[in-house]
Amino acid sequence: MTLPHRGRGLDPVTVGLVLGWVADELVGDPRRGHPVALFGSWTSWVEQRTHRDSRAAGVLTEAIVLMPVLALGFAATRLPPAGRTGATAALTWAALGGTSLGREGNAVHDLLVTGDLPGARRQVRNLVGRVTDDLAPDDVARAAIESVAENTSDAVVGTLVWGALLGPLGVVLHRAANTLDAMHGHRTPRFARFGWAAARLDDVLGWLPARVTVLATAAARPLRAREVVSTALRDGREHPSPNAGPVEAGFAAALRIRLGGRTVYASGVEERVVMGTGPAPRAADLPRTVALARRVGLITLIAVVGMRLGGVAGCSWASGRDSPGAS
Repeated sequence: MTLPHRGRGLDPVTVGLVLGWVADELVGDPRRGHPVALFGSWTSWVEQRTHRDSRAAGVLTEAIVLMPVLALGFAATRLPPAGRTGATAALTWAALGGTSLGREGNAVHDLLVTGDLPGARRQVRNLVGRVTDDLAPDDVARAAIESVAENTSDAVVGTLVWGALLGPLGVVLHRAANTLDAMHGHRTPRFARFGWAAARLDDVLGWLPARVTVLATAAARPLRAREVVSTALRDGREHPSPNAGPVEAGFAAALRIRLGGRTVYASGVEERVVMGTGPAPRAADLPRTVALARRVGLITLIAVVGMRLGGVAGCSWASGRDSPGAS
């Protein structure tokens, strides 16, 4: 790793991350032509031609799908400072999903409090992959809260952490891996073997952001910080996901509610660990969850900016032409 240069102007990656975060706060995701949606279409096109019921086919597919993404990331890291700032900002904006995530959570809340349970069940499908047809109001709230928590790590903290470490390459790599897991990492007959590579890559790249999310959650609730960390360690490790578990458990402790339990997917029923010791979540807990998620995102942004400006993070890919010996 190399350190960001001091005394040579603002660090392009740091400025780009801040601008991208501000853009997400102000306008949310692009309404049309979202780059993640385009990546999903590209992935589907490749999958239709390479799918086989084997891990090897999955590895090959993910490698092919990631080639243009990695090329874009590498190219962006080699731009001059102004171009690297713009590229990092644009890619960060496209990768972040904090504002849209909050809007979805609040939309579920609004439907629940007005008594529109069928509408809330439909709305929460924008957040979760589980079966929602028979969910009770509190179960809908629980599904939304768990998704907001998990996606705060995936769609906010992960982008900022990997952007701080690897610049625009880290932003696109993490977002692409997370999207591949959402598309291929299912335990269905079609993807049980084929999606192994996507699931494992997402687990690897999501490990650090999940732990950062737990620490940021503790920082967001300083009076409950110890309980947040201890609950994440105790209950999170019993969750089937090594990364979603600690994050959801930390949110449960911070919000003083109970998450987890019986979860129904198209592939079957999972009896998940109960996380936290509070009451079952209710619709009123959704705005609190959204507010906590926003605070966690802001704390993470401040931390990664401080890390880069302090010369702790960064690498040759992120430093580009400003690296020692670069021409």
